[in-house]
Amino acid sequence: MIELDGEPYLDGHEASTFLGIKLSTLYTYVSRGVLKSYRQGMKKRRLYKQAELEALLRLRTSDDVVESSADTIIEIPYARDWISDI
Repeated sequence: MIELDGEPYLDGHEASTFLGIKLSTLYTYVSRGVLKSYRQGMKKRRLYKQAELEALLRLRTSDDVVESSADTIIEIPYARDWISDI
């Protein structure tokens, strides 16, 4: 995790792990406008705001939440489930 101007950002691998999706699905989300990525400096490294990733997790309906005795686990949508032309 990287903190810029007091806001946490994750790199692609961290973001895909955070969302529980493949890295290629993360890139699909960005290319379809579901999620925004940010370039870090002159490098081609892309970062993702943790707050935006958390907001994406909250988009799921209560029907998609699986509860366990200890915690609530949120299942992440696959792009094909909510973007029609993938």
